[in-house]
Order: sequence, then structure tokens, then C-alpha cells
Amino acid sequence: MTGPLLVLLTVLFTVYGQLAIKWRISCAGAMPAGLPGKLRFLLHLLADPWIISAFAAAFLAALCWIGALTRLELSRAYPFMALNFILVAISANWLFGEPVTWPKIAGLVLITLGLVVGSFA
Repeated sequence: MTGPLLVLLTVLFTVYGQLAIKWRISCAGAMPAGLPGKLRFLLHLLADPWIISAFAAAFLAALCWIGALTRLELSRAYPFMALNFILVAISANWLFGEPVTWPKIAGLVLITLGLVVGSFA
């Protein structure tokens, strides 16, 4: 696989993991009060197959990142990790109805500009 493809897979696995965790936490409801309730809540989440798949995605992302760095300079590859912020924000709006405010849009535009300048300079 090429370096850029491995970077893209790193980003996609990372985004998937974040979205899966958010989805399952949203389905689990509010965290209960008290330490025993919180521990049960956490253990319930850790046993959820989707949460486990998010951890697996994080592991796969790490493997892809290792592969990418064997082919690319870190200073060229790392700016593309900013795509995580952009893709998560857009996906969170689409999947969870999270608001996209003007400050968020401005931040995403600045991240995009930083990505372009940082990776192609």
C-alpha cells in the first residue's frame, strides 16, 4: 500500500472509532450517580460490541500509521491527521444532529487552511 492510502485509512479508522463510541454512549443514557453505578455503566460500555470495534479500529489505525510512517516523512503525513477534526464534525452533524455553528465553521476552515499550508509547503 502507498503512504497516502495508509494515512487515509488511519484517518478513516480513527473517525469510525470516535463516531461509534459517541453513538453507543448516546444509546446508553446518562451516567448514574455514585461510584458503583459509574463502574457498572463503564463495564457495560466496554462489553458493547460496537465499543470493542472502536478499539479494534484504533488498533488498525495505529498499524496503518506505522505503515504510513515507513513510507512518508512525519512532517508530510501528520498534517493530514487534521482531517479527523473535519470529518468528525461533519459526521456528528449528519449522524447525531450536533449543531454546526459559525465558530465551528470558521475553525474547520482554519484547520483546512492549516492542512493545505502544512502539507504542501
